[in-house]
Amino acid sequence: MTDDGTADTLAAMGPRLRAARERRGTTLSDVSRATGIALSTLSRIETGRRKPTLEVLLRLAKAYGVSLDELAGTAPVAAPRPHTPVPHRSDEDKAVLPLTRYVGGLHAHKHVLPAVDAPPPRPRQVSHDGYAWLCVLYGRLWLALGEQDLVLGAGDVAEFDARTVHGVANAGSGGPVEYLILFGPQGERLRSRTPALGRGAR
Repeated sequence: MTDDGTADTLAAMGPRLRAARERRGTTLSDVSRATGIALSTLSRIETGRRKPTLEVLLRLAKAYGVSLDELAGTAPVAAPRPHTPVPHRSDEDKAVLPLTRYVGGLHAHKHVLPAVDAPPPRPRQVSHDGYAWLCVLYGRLWLALGEQDLVLGAGDVAEFDARTVHGVANAGSGGPVEYLILFGPQGERLRSRTPALGRGAR
């Protein structure tokens, strides 16, 4: 069988569907009720554990107000230029760039939040199956995790069970925010294979 890019497209579908849902401000439960698609099916599709059928994609595209080209990544998407302040815009302008191209296991993608003139209201929170690791590359990121409010700077890392309600926003740094997020199945954890080094270690 020739590699026509179909596998890559399907592998990136989960993160794109999740990003489209989050831009609409809906939870998986909301989508399940609106589309008639089982909650467990939606969760497995977003985490890459299940390939979506054409019928499911058509229902989700309609629910999210996007085209199949957008979900497949074949439509041009204008992303804000990193490190360049831009006028205040809503979370609709968030750019999501998938970095992994396979089905199942850990997935990584990069998010870019546009600059804001002032800190927004507390981020809208969502929850879903899985485990997440987040690393800020540039700017200041507001992470609302349960009842906690954390402001993370470049180099800061957070990990959490995605069943805990969570949301992110630009903390008002005057520029965009760039961060990496790794997302894996429930129970998956990152494992360090290097020993902890003391100050005197060489």
